Parts: sequence; structure tokens; C-alpha cells
Amino acid sequence: MIAISEAVILMAGSGSRLRGSDATLLKPFVPVFGRPLLSYTMDVLVHARIRNVNFVVGYEGERVVAQVKQMVPPEIEPCFIENHEWKKQNGISLLAAAKRVVGPFLLTMSDHLFDHTIVDRLIRSADPSLLNVAVDRKLAAIFDLNDAMKVQTRENQIVGIGKNLRDYDAIDTGLFMCPLDIFEYFEQAKQNGDCSLADGVRVMAAANKVCAIDIGDAWWQDIDTPEMLAQAEKKMNERVPSTVV
Repeated sequence: MIAISEAVILMAGSGSRLRGSDATLLKPFVPVFGRPLLSYTMDVLVHARIRNVNFVVGYEGERVVAQVKQMVPPEIEPCFIENHEWKKQNGISLLAAAKRVVGPFLLTMSDHLFDHTIVDRLIRSADPSLLNVAVDRKLAAIFDLNDAMKVQTRENQIVGIGKNLRDYDAIDTGLFMCPLDIFEYFEQAKQNGDCSLADGVRVMAAANKVCAIDIGDAWWQDIDTPEMLAQAEKKMNERVPSTVV
């Protein structure tokens, strides 16, 4: 098991698909059962005993930082990293954290909900020399499969990734255990100064550096649209409250 004490949360985007024309709405704080969406991510990190959390902000950065400071639990030591190029893809937000993290770290998004068991399994199973990606093989259970990040695996190795991937057997859940050299590969992945997370994963996969960790029966949901938010609340309402933190 890897000893992990640090995480990076990507939250620099504008969340336009969820907020629509409401410029006052900040996606990380959209209420889910009366609680800000981001609070569920922080609960998961507290459960995993991850203390040092790097929040990568961009859109409405000052407002976002102010609201995070009001809600961050005492178990978490926050660090705020500004991505001035937040209009670019999310790989650039990850690269903004390159000079802040000091060892293997957990990477996640501010707009995903997870069973805490996924993080437990990822930490327990991860190879510290590889990029470990939590993947869901329950394809029939995926809400809005067309929008999902598809993954092709060969045994436990990821060999392909992309939303338009034709041959795939799993879905990327947006939760990663990262080696420190991930930043070198993402620099290689940049084209015209830009790259996505998927672009960086492809470069690492070509070097046989990406491992898939199956989440099994655990539940997760990304929240990119009002429909995804409604689906998440529906599923959470059907579950025992203590299974999602």
C-alpha cells in the first residue's frame, strides 16, 4: 500500500454545461441533497486520511477560494493553485500543480461523487511507479455513456482512452493515483501549449505506464449537466446514507 498524504483537486473550469446562463453559479458548490458538491470530495479525502490538498482554481478564482476556505474541514490543510490558463483543457490544470506536490498523490475532480471504497481500493492496489486509474467495467450502469471517457484495457493495463473510442471495456471514473513523474509525460503531451488529461494518459499508456484498477460494485457519478445531477441525487436517495461520503 502506498502512503499517500497529498491530493490535487481540479476545479478551474467554468462548469458552463451545468450552470447554463447563470453566471452567479459556481459548479463546485452546486447543492447535492443540501450540501455543496465539493464537500463530498473533501469527505472522501478525510476518510482516506489525506491531509494536504491542492485546489487548482481558475474561473472566478477569488470567489471559489473564499468559499472553499469557509467549508474546508480541520483535517485538511488547503493549498490554492491558480491556473491562469483555465480556458484550456484540464491537463493544463494538472500541470499547474507540478511545483507544489512532493510525492505520489491522489488526483480527482471537484465535480465527481464517489463511494469512499473506491479510494480505499485505489490506494491499496496502486503501483507507485505507474499512473493508476480507477475504472468502472459496469458499462450498462453508466449514465450518459456517450459522454463518458472510454478506456480500453489489456488485462490490467490501459492501452487506449477517449470519449470517442470505438473499442472499450471500461470507463475512466476521474480518480487517479499518480506518480511524481506524471508531469514529465503531460509536458510531452502538450500540443500548441494545451493538453487534456486523456492526452497525457495516452502518452503514459504508450510507455506502458498506466494501470487500471477496477472499482468492482462501487458507485460513482460525474456531475457535468443538470441531468447528471438529477441522476446522482436519485441514486444517492436509493442508497444507505453511510455508503457515500
